[in-house]
Amino acid sequence: QPCWREYLTTRIEQNMVVNCTCPISECRAQPTTAFIYSILSSQEIIAKYEKALLRRYVECCSNLTWCTNPQGCDQILLKDGLGYGAACSKCSWTSCFNCSFPEAHYPASCSHMSRMTCAKCNHGFCWRCLKPWRPSHKDYYNCSAVVSKAAWQEKRFQDYNERCTFHHQAREFAISLRNSISSIREMPKIRNLTFVLDACKVLEQARKVLAYSCVYSYYNQDTESMDIVEQQTESLEMLTNAL
Repeated sequence: QPCWREYLTTRIEQNMVVNCTCPISECRAQPTTAFIYSILSSQEIIAKYEKALLRRYVECCSNLTWCTNPQGCDQILLKDGLGYGAACSKCSWTSCFNCSFPEAHYPASCSHMSRMTCAKCNHGFCWRCLKPWRPSHKDYYNCSAVVSKAAWQEKRFQDYNERCTFHHQAREFAISLRNSISSIREMPKIRNLTFVLDACKVLEQARKVLAYSCVYSYYNQDTESMDIVEQQTESLEMLTNAL
């Protein structure tokens, strides 16, 4: 029994307990959950084992996923057909269920968020950080079939990228402001600041929409509906700045 306990504890610590087999090389028998519970005595190790089982279960269920909040969240989300995702009930982070981008990005589509591609050499790079998707292209900034068109495209990209980055930074400011107000709200003799917290939440959401509107506008500049989109975006930006 001590040997099994040490073996299972090691496998759990290494996150390799799921589908583990008997330590004897020629034996392929797998320890059952009941057997593992009977061997383990540490509540900490048991808790890690149960977390491993839960991770395995979520990975096997196509309608389940983990919250993608980069700050960390252990909430499980149900993919119930909502195309652009839904807000986590624990941390309020909105995940996208259709692509690997870490958050919902409406009005930009999933294809918009995946990557940008050079028209001449097909080099792919990330919209957010501009880093290459593969380390196979040494100098993609100098790659241009037509210099004048490339310069115009680069300027256009820089303009939209700067606006997108600004709104993301402003969104972070709104989150920081909301957190600061939340801490002040806990102090005694401070009047109700709920309306200010609500305003911060609206500000955070507006900045998020404006950031991804830049992505949407960049890819859809030549479509007929862009005049209306640009007008709505301009109006939202003006009201957001006022807020």
